[in-house]
Amino acid sequence: MKKKILLFIASALIFSSCDDLFEPAPENQQGTEQMYDDPEYARGILHNVYSQIPGYYDNSEYATDDAVTNQMTNTFLQMATGAWTNSSYNPLSQWTNSYNAIQYINLFLENVGEVNWSDDEEMNSLFARRMKGEAYGLRGMFYYYLMRAHAGYGENGELLGVPVITEYQTSQSDFNLPRASFQTCIDQIYADLAQAETLLPLEYEDVSTVPVDFQALTEDASKYNNVMGAKARQLFNGLIAKAFRARTALLAASPLYQDASNNATWADAANAAADVLDYKGGKLADNGIEYYSPAIVNTVENGINPDEILWREGRTSGDNTQESQNFPPSLYGTGYMNPSQNLVDAFPMANGYPINDGNSKYNVGAPYEGRDPRLSKYIFYNGSTISEKETTINIVSSSKDGINVTENSSTRTGYYMKKRLRMDVNCDPAATSKQPHYNPRVRFTEMFLTYAEAANEAWGPKEKNGRNYSAYDVIKAIRKRAGVGGTNDPYLEECAASQEKMRELIRNERRLELCFEGFRFWDVRRWKLDLNEPIYGMEWNGNSYQRITVEERSYEDYMYYCPIPNSEVLKYSNLVQNKGWK
Repeated sequence: MKKKILLFIASALIFSSCDDLFEPAPENQQGTEQMYDDPEYARGILHNVYSQIPGYYDNSEYATDDAVTNQMTNTFLQMATGAWTNSSYNPLSQWTNSYNAIQYINLFLENVGEVNWSDDEEMNSLFARRMKGEAYGLRGMFYYYLMRAHAGYGENGELLGVPVITEYQTSQSDFNLPRASFQTCIDQIYADLAQAETLLPLEYEDVSTVPVDFQALTEDASKYNNVMGAKARQLFNGLIAKAFRARTALLAASPLYQDASNNATWADAANAAADVLDYKGGKLADNGIEYYSPAIVNTVENGINPDEILWREGRTSGDNTQESQNFPPSLYGTGYMNPSQNLVDAFPMANGYPINDGNSKYNVGAPYEGRDPRLSKYIFYNGSTISEKETTINIVSSSKDGINVTENSSTRTGYYMKKRLRMDVNCDPAATSKQPHYNPRVRFTEMFLTYAEAANEAWGPKEKNGRNYSAYDVIKAIRKRAGVGGTNDPYLEECAASQEKMRELIRNERRLELCFEGFRFWDVRRWKLDLNEPIYGMEWNGNSYQRITVEERSYEDYMYYCPIPNSEVLKYSNLVQNKGWK
């Protein structure tokens, strides 16, 4: 059975042209009909869609002011230093991946009602409802990724989204579709997510009494649990739909997309995020800062999420991929991710003040003393200690961890990434050890930060507008959890008197909390920040620290919006390219 599913799936993905992709071979036409009496075959189509969800740790930081990489042929490095075009060095394009997924989703939605999911009539109805809800939610999610990667002002001056395709395409379909308006695409995402919220439970948990919304299908709790219970954890659910509504609303309300044709408001984004936070009781997870730590990962089982995690991938049985790629050479790693001095400078002092504030007590001769505790959790700097390994990281020219000591292994900035890594992993070839990991898909902290940003823009720092918390309340909780600001956090109080200062503080907290998680590339664009800030490092010569320039960036103004793949524009005359991409 698995071979049949994989044959059907793979046959579509390996086609080289768009027309071939949408024209199934004769044996696949027959395979589609087999869905009706073979639920595992049908389920395999939707499972393939899950496999195409973009990865959370995409390392796009290499192309931002947060980091560089020591891998000089890396596509993100090439992208950031002048090689990015509409046909090359575009690692964040979602055009092919997301439209492939949407094609499968549309096929599934057109046939889901015909599939015999179970011989039991009630369970058959439950399965059909759940999987239909999953499909709608996933389609909304993939359109979000398409919009983030490809929306923008076209050469015609209009704010455009992407072509909206809601039917399975065949060789008779019209492929020469224009891009829909930005607003039309946002509305489509909301419509799909609304369907998912209607059809799905907020979370998949076993119950003793069937929820009211599902009692029209069954009142038998055992049947409900078999379909909508704990067995289905980590499949798309109603809470995930709410989270992607919040992500979409934040994107649409951002400065980059402000336009008369765009109806999005900051209040929309704040309320969408608040709907997620209310489900959690508005409380941050106490251990959310190190959601990747052994104490958390080792207890994740049976599809259960840690308090910090809203959605995640499955836990691996054991690996050391992240560590071997990112540990310093002294720990037998190749140090791919080199955090920038720019990012290090963004971490305030433990008293809450930015390091350039006169009240911060920052010491240029001892730059890592008295800093925000998150700095030592997320970044290896000169003098970092690792209690689990009883070692100290020395980033000097006389050490293998020093700047540019070993090509493709040593740091270029004077820093190595520590976040995402387990200190109980050993990459020493003589004594290698591996440990379980999981990758997030959505963290609750992201939702809190989304609310803070949107609420501040909509209502100001302290206005709650009927909610139980304000932007100020959220940022206060985040900084308190981090160990920043002391008892009264005077710098936060100073910022709370000004929407503009609170905006900068919120953006900085987002930068720190979500660093190395794939957000910065998109955030600097939607905020319309400087894309060409030089990347700095810090060199220690044994006596003093010296700030160094590591990498110049070479983005053009039109690169706030990413391109439509040139191959698609050449094929289809109705497909308008984003302005500036020639």
